[in-house]
Amino acid sequence: MYSQAAQAYQKASKAASNPRELEASLLMKAAARLQTLVDNWEPDQESLDEALTYNRRLWTVLVTSATKLDNPLPEPIKQNMANLGLYVFKTSIGALAEPRPDKLKSLVSINRNIAEGLRGRAA
Repeated sequence: MYSQAAQAYQKASKAASNPRELEASLLMKAAARLQTLVDNWEPDQESLDEALTYNRRLWTVLVTSATKLDNPLPEPIKQNMANLGLYVFKTSIGALAEPRPDKLKSLVSINRNIAEGLRGRAA
């Protein structure tokens, strides 16, 4: 099965000028979906699951790409991305098990900060 995040990545890659901008745009899209849930708290389980699943799938693609042996990123950055990915996955599962806006806020913040870093701007 081809994930929504991977499909979005493919679709956006045709429109994005470079891979970093594509990744930043997708992270901001995921952050916006999560922020909408925070802003209108009391989400239904389906909306929460969809937003968190999209974010997890996106992070799966990002972490897999960043940690490949042939990726030219320095090892400390690869390790940091892997650690962030683990945090995102753990927090996402925790938010599904025990939904609270603060859990989503942390994911929103991570996505926005990484996106701004990819765009070369401080968050």
